Amino acid sequence: MSNVTTPAEPAVAAGSPERFGYEWHTYAEMRAEYEEQFRRWTVHLSPEDWRGKLFLDVGCGMGRNSYWPMTYGAAGGVAIDVDERSLASARRTLSSCPKVEVRACSAYAIGDIERFDIVFSIGVIHHLEAPEKALAAMVTAARRGGKVLIWVYGRENNGLVVHVLTPLRKLLFSRLPIGMVHHLSLYPSVALWLALRLGLDSNEYFRLLRRLQFRHLRSIVFDQMLPKIAHYWPRATVEALMRASGLVDIRLSWVNQVSWSAIGTKPAAAASGRPQP
Repeated sequence: MSNVTTPAEPAVAAGSPERFGYEWHTYAEMRAEYEEQFRRWTVHLSPEDWRGKLFLDVGCGMGRNSYWPMTYGAAGGVAIDVDERSLASARRTLSSCPKVEVRACSAYAIGDIERFDIVFSIGVIHHLEAPEKALAAMVTAARRGGKVLIWVYGRENNGLVVHVLTPLRKLLFSRLPIGMVHHLSLYPSVALWLALRLGLDSNEYFRLLRRLQFRHLRSIVFDQMLPKIAHYWPRATVEALMRASGLVDIRLSWVNQVSWSAIGTKPAAAASGRPQP
């Protein structure tokens, strides 16, 4: 998922919502292993931490990351995205969760103020041209004392992606029709599948990938190939982004040795994101 330009923010360019919409329409099935992924991405929160909480899922995609909190006893939530195919998939995924509202909304223009106990965004803001604007909107939506969590790509251990895939994405994949990119994703997926079978396990991420079915593996490869924007941030950048948003008690975890999960608390004494009366 990514943002779209809104009339109030004409200077903010669109990312790739239609391309991610294609992905979440194509790969809309729920898989048992998605829960393990969610638990890793939200490592700072246990299932008990969701119980009775109201959450906001920014860039919900197919809705799978809103599904798990509801199974842990969350009181309800709002899942937002902008592409109608993503939203349609999310509504199907969350059809058994009537207390979750699926809403068409940009990450830049959430609108809610001090409403949610937990505001999170999994794999989204690193695809935005102005991630700090989205994070500011997330902080504004969190209640005082509430938690704000993001999971983003790390630069550490991603040298091959940064130096090889990123130029290919910018020069080629982002310019091709998305259906063609999906077709092309088959070939590196086969190569990765074989490498994993032959023992590729240099980090925790590859050990996780080895356990996945081929279709799931291909969806991950495709996800890496399709966006127009993809930032790979070192730890210091992620921490600075969280601090600049006004969050406190910031904690970071290195997820799968290739990405960062960061969580912070909105100060109870003064709200962040918008001037208060």
